[in-house]
Order: sequence, then structure tokens, then C-alpha cells
Amino acid sequence: MFGGVFWSLCFNTVRVWISGSGHHLSEYQGRVPVNQPGLRTGNHIWHLHCKRSVRFSWTRLPFYVCSQLFGAFLAAATVALQYYDAIMDFTGGHLTVSGATATAGIFSTYPADYLSLWGGVVDQIIGTAALLVCVLALGDAHNTPAPAGLEPVLVGAAVLVIGISMGSNSGYAINPARDFGPRLFSYIAGWGDEVFRAGHGWWWVPIIVTCVGALLGSLLYELLIGVHHPDSEAVDHEDPTAALQQTVEMEGAQSFDTIKENKKSGIFSITSADVG
Repeated sequence: MFGGVFWSLCFNTVRVWISGSGHHLSEYQGRVPVNQPGLRTGNHIWHLHCKRSVRFSWTRLPFYVCSQLFGAFLAAATVALQYYDAIMDFTGGHLTVSGATATAGIFSTYPADYLSLWGGVVDQIIGTAALLVCVLALGDAHNTPAPAGLEPVLVGAAVLVIGISMGSNSGYAINPARDFGPRLFSYIAGWGDEVFRAGHGWWWVPIIVTCVGALLGSLLYELLIGVHHPDSEAVDHEDPTAALQQTVEMEGAQSFDTIKENKKSGIFSITSADVG
């Protein structure tokens, strides 16, 4: 989480500093390439999380959520420290959420002026559900999964498509930790409680509604795709290597059965002398 958010916020800062408010397309086109170093760094862990067969236990969930939030918060703090002089120069020392010199959008998402609160709810549900469908498809071993090592690139491409097609309304948070961690930092760092009051109290939408969208996207994928896969033996979800071990054991058993059948048919026989 730290790597992806860090590079994304760096790009946002440069974009705002150079071109003022900038254009949403420039942000989305830049966010995907700059996220790749972070995705590649944690590829092994991320690769396991995107698989349908891997599930978190409830005891691990709080630690994972807290680590995501802390990583995003720390990334925002690092970017603010690195670009402190640029932010102060651009804003004249006045940290604001809206207006010509607004910089809070560097860290978190805010809705467009025309977007109603409920319109934003619908927007976030659709965007996050679309992302989860793509991620689950890429990690589904029964559905022509992405080649090993290319998952971050293909997920980045999916994020780019979602951003270009759906991002103009509110910046497509599609990840509660990525939005709330930096928002909490901006509140502490001087932008004040306006980060929670802006957009008719928008702040809760990227936290709650994205989770709803993720659940709906996962359910949609399971109903339309997952349940139609051929039945397979249960695999230990806590151990990602269980599937490989199970396959090896099955292939070994099949080979042994083949040897016995061939021996009965007289095709060949194995004796202690042959082994010696």
C-alpha cells in the first residue's frame, strides 16, 4: 500500500503544482505507471490476495486493514514532507480544500461540483464492483488467469480503464484505505476539518460505499462466473501451495495406477533385479 499510494501522490503533487487543478485524464494516465513500482515490490503478497482460492481469516482482517491504512497515511506524510516547499509556494501558505489553490485533492478524492451525494454513492459502487470483477478474473485459476508476473500490469490497465471511463465524477477512490489514510493525514497536517465537510460530507463514501461495491462485485463474479466452474476438490485456503501439492499427489497416484495396469497387461514388469 505504501509504495502504490506514495508514487500516486507524488504524481498528483507535480500535476497540481505544474498545471493548477489539471485535468482528470492526466491524473488517471499517470497514476497507473507510477503505481507499478509499488505493485511490483509487493507482488508476491498481492498475487496471493487476488486469487479466488485464498481467503483471509477473520482474525487477520483487522491487522490487514490497519496495515493498509497506516501504509497510506505514511505515504501521504512522506509526499507532504518531500513536496512541502512546492505546496507552500503554490498555495501561498494557505492550505485549502476548494478554490483556485486547493491542494487537498493531492491526497484524497473529492466529488465534482455537480455531483450529488447519492450520485457519488452509485458512482463508487459501480467503479469498485468493476475493479473487483477484473481482479477476480485475473486471479481465477479456472478462468485463464494472467501469466505469472503480469498481474500488476493487467490490474493497472483495468484501473486505467475504470479511471478514464468513470473517474470524472469523484476521482474513483475504489479503495477505502487509499482515500481515508491520506485524508486523515491532511486533516492533521493543516487542511483542517474541511476535508470531512467538503462535498456535503463526502468523506464516508469512499470508505463505506467502496466496501459495498467490492462485495457486490465479488458476488456478481461468483454468480456469473465462479459457480459455473467444474467442481474441484477442496483446497486449504490458508496454504496457497496446497493446490500444487494436491496436483502432484494426484499425478503420482495416477502414474502408480498406470504402472499396475501395464504390469497386469504384460506390457512390462518391474523386478528387484531391474531396480538394482
